[in-house]
Amino acid sequence: MPQTLVMIPTYNEAANIEVLLNRVASDAPGVSVLVLDDNSPDGTGMLAERWAEQNAERLSVSVLHRSAKEGLGPAYLAGYEWGLQRGFDVMIQMDADGSHDPSVIPRLVNEIDAGADLVIGSRYVPGGTIPTWSWHRLALSRFGNGYSSAMLGLHIKDTTAGYRAYAAPLLARMDRTAVRADGYGFQIEMAMRATDRGARIREIPIAFVDRTRGKSKMSSRIVVEALALVTWWGIKRRFARRRPQDV
Repeated sequence: MPQTLVMIPTYNEAANIEVLLNRVASDAPGVSVLVLDDNSPDGTGMLAERWAEQNAERLSVSVLHRSAKEGLGPAYLAGYEWGLQRGFDVMIQMDADGSHDPSVIPRLVNEIDAGADLVIGSRYVPGGTIPTWSWHRLALSRFGNGYSSAMLGLHIKDTTAGYRAYAAPLLARMDRTAVRADGYGFQIEMAMRATDRGARIREIPIAFVDRTRGKSKMSSRIVVEALALVTWWGIKRRFARRRPQDV
């Protein structure tokens, strides 16, 4: 099995982090975990450290204590650097709120091992489900993903998916310092940059469920910002394609 790092960004996830670490230890033995904690006031980072000390024989867990709440994008970028410096082959992004099933981790790794550069746990390929969403929330998500894919030419069904695996060589050759988006926009931007690098991208179906404990970090502002960024990127890409080539 490739050396795999599961990155879990956290902010006030004290109600979920120990439950999730227990599930990862049971469902994906052999991986390592990096908790990226944005100085959670509820002590999430300290809880993760305590769990790591008490369960070292079950799962290798490290905690990167960040100084402030900076958002999803900066947290994952810090995680990429941490993982690349330590020689991991595969890096997996995973939410802390229980919406991502840890039993999917081996499937993500297997797809990378079979030659993919980016594997997305997708809600919108055949077999993918979101059993708890209302029809209007589902319609909004489908529209946003379809719009993003069409505007940017990505050929990806679930551009905003947060459950995904990257092959380390892909991350190493991307200009990570140029990534600016956060939230949904970060996931879309990373998919766009991966596509521009010629990445082999695969989507596998997952069941996505809403959190049952704690408060969601997403808001309408984040969604609107992501769609605005997609529009801006799409316009720039179209102008770039039309620009006369140098002779």
